[in-house]
Amino acid sequence: MFQYCLFDLDGTLTDSQEGITKSVQYALKAFGIEEPDLKKLTPFLGPPLQNSFMEIYGFSQEDAAKAIALYRERFAPIGIFENSVYPGIPDMLEKLKEKGVLLAVASSKPECYVRQILAHFDVEKYFDVVVGSELDGRRSQKEEVVEEALKRLEILTISVDKRKAACAMIGDRKFDLQGAKAHFLTGVGVSYGYAPAGELEEEGADYIAGTVGELAQYLEA
Repeated sequence: MFQYCLFDLDGTLTDSQEGITKSVQYALKAFGIEEPDLKKLTPFLGPPLQNSFMEIYGFSQEDAAKAIALYRERFAPIGIFENSVYPGIPDMLEKLKEKGVLLAVASSKPECYVRQILAHFDVEKYFDVVVGSELDGRRSQKEEVVEEALKRLEILTISVDKRKAACAMIGDRKFDLQGAKAHFLTGVGVSYGYAPAGELEEEGADYIAGTVGELAQYLEA
């Protein structure tokens, strides 16, 4: 059993697809871009928003910043609650806590939103540490988020060769696995999230869980 578990939020603990894609749709509309098919906006689930607006729609850095402000204009009051916790997650977190595992959230979403979501669904109580990005864009890369979580958990004192056995990073996208690799953690992928087919395998996940039940069995073993 791992001593520490770091969890991504979107696509791992919660199903936030509706709120995120509708808020992206809202931002794009302000730029004259109509996208009625929300499924086409699922690539925005996972990476930092600035990267997505620039890479997917070719926005300049300045326009990407404007798009993020527009996104938050809808997301903060509405989109944040177009969300739900995956069935089985609270039970899994409770059992891990009972067994003495230290838990953290490591998300690229702004930390203020992460805390609001966890509190709304009454699961914040399970986490010893909650880390997200800053609203000004700082600490938005997953490697940076994971590093900050490790600092707050005081795991950086553990030697690199022992970290993989002691700590897991759990997430649904390649960015989560990249964060795990950067800090010598076990990378656990969840295929019930938003990753395109084959992404977690190609990124070299140490383990892939197809359901919350499979994830719980693996982490509690």
